[in-house]
Amino acid sequence: MKIESLDRLRSRITSIDAMPAIPVILRPLLRCLDQPMEQVDVDKIVELVSYDKSIAAQCLRIANSALFMRSAPAETVRSAVMSLGMWRVRDLLFSNTLSQVIPAKRWVVDPAVFWRHSLGVALVSRKLAEMIDYPDPEKAYLAGLLHDIGVIVNCMVAPDDFRVASDKAMREQIPLDEAEQATLGFTHSDSGRVLADAWKIPADIADAIELHHQIGDPQRGGPLVALVHLSDLLCRMRDLGYGYYEPRQIDFANEPGWLYLTMQFPHLAEIDFARFTFALDEYAKEVSDLVSTVFGS
Repeated sequence: MKIESLDRLRSRITSIDAMPAIPVILRPLLRCLDQPMEQVDVDKIVELVSYDKSIAAQCLRIANSALFMRSAPAETVRSAVMSLGMWRVRDLLFSNTLSQVIPAKRWVVDPAVFWRHSLGVALVSRKLAEMIDYPDPEKAYLAGLLHDIGVIVNCMVAPDDFRVASDKAMREQIPLDEAEQATLGFTHSDSGRVLADAWKIPADIADAIELHHQIGDPQRGGPLVALVHLSDLLCRMRDLGYGYYEPRQIDFANEPGWLYLTMQFPHLAEIDFARFTFALDEYAKEVSDLVSTVFGS
């Protein structure tokens, strides 16, 4: 999208009363998690979980579910947090706080499908970052988790047109952003950038949100954009996409993001790519189990 078009989109979205406001606990959560996982303040996480009764209840319910069978039931938020672990608590906080931005009736896409894809891209982004010695795997995880927040905007500001685009993507089995561009004139990547700027999300993560489909010149967004771009493609090819099959062949060895990363991180050339893609099946099961539990009754 050209700069002038993005300016018009920003003006259109910010002038609409339904423009999502940043959830109260999201900023402190971002600050708390913008550090190595071993340095995360458990007490602060417990405080954030306790702030929202629905999230606290969700953590307790999941900690006591069959997925996380305990010898004794978790009866406090702290025991639930310790039982689930920081990774899953973080996932729950993000999925719950961002899901609450949209009233249930306004979701155009299935929220479980949306979070399955988002969590999948987050996990793959972090794993790929670790494999190539990217200096900040946690930022890669966060960028992967937030890469599709433009879907939230489109559900809020253009639900009817977005539903047409979503139906078109599923019917024609084409990428969602292509259907959005044809129907809306912009994509969730464009609207996601507007929301990221409004929420003051760090610029490099905002770049990943904006450019993860149309990577263009990889040097513009740097390694983080390339990591999220490749992780998004990998997930969509391994049944962690938008809930439908995209019959397309992708030559990852010639993907601009892959070629850029191999120049920046020569270690990438040593990765057994076939084995890595097969390992995604394990991520798919882990993510599906978690999302099913989160959105279960």
